[in-house]
Amino acid sequence: MTGSRGRPDKSSSASAEDAAPLADDLFDEADERGHFFERPARTSSAKAVPPPEDKHYHGHRDRLRTRFRDAGDTALADYEILELLLFRLIPRRDTKPVAKALLDRFGTLSSVFGATPELLQEVKGIGEAVALDLKLISAVAQRTLKSEIRNKTVLASWSSVIQYCHAAMAHEPREQFRILFLDKRNTLIADEVQGRGTVDHTPVYPREVVRRALELSSTAIILVHNHPSGDPTPSRADIDMTKTIVETARPLGITVHDHIIIGKDGHASLKGLRLM
Repeated sequence: MTGSRGRPDKSSSASAEDAAPLADDLFDEADERGHFFERPARTSSAKAVPPPEDKHYHGHRDRLRTRFRDAGDTALADYEILELLLFRLIPRRDTKPVAKALLDRFGTLSSVFGATPELLQEVKGIGEAVALDLKLISAVAQRTLKSEIRNKTVLASWSSVIQYCHAAMAHEPREQFRILFLDKRNTLIADEVQGRGTVDHTPVYPREVVRRALELSSTAIILVHNHPSGDPTPSRADIDMTKTIVETARPLGITVHDHIIIGKDGHASLKGLRLM
């Protein structure tokens, strides 16, 4: 097309050139989910033709959803459960390789959800937003388990206590010292982390433990801490510290029911081992 004096009309090419940077800006502002979108190739024509969408994984997603709907989670392997979840978090990418990479890196589903956001982002395909989404799901699971022991007699719900403590502490990279405070009916009053330490030590002050129990009008407590090494076997320091807390609490009418040590694949009970 030419103008009134025969010169080429640049309006069409100018609009196409203006549109291409705008599209690039939109892609650049997206989070890592947008990173997996196919970026349209620039063309010199006024109307760019978008590339065909790769839909090779769409049928697989539908089949996986159908299996889960019809047969539940027992019909799926761990990587498929994780893949099914990642469908929602990364909607435009084949998430099977990402799910398998997460399990290869961390070993188990529990370890995936227990990993820190920084470690999760070391896996190709996981950016900050998806890492935080995975941690949010982990937090929901922990709150769900905690609700199972709230307002219940803790000693009658012992398996629920262990499940909650394992979910909350098993994959922490540093030691935590947690106390479950109970009332005279052994109902949970409070669940508090009293100290955080290094990979193999947490400072514990028996007087502070007892002082906090008195503040909460707690008549019984359960001590819990984790071993980041994964081995829940109690150390001599664990045993001695427990005995000191028992002896400090007893004259004030506070019972120490147990000291539980949480490892990645199990737990140890000092009471069950007759070490307190």
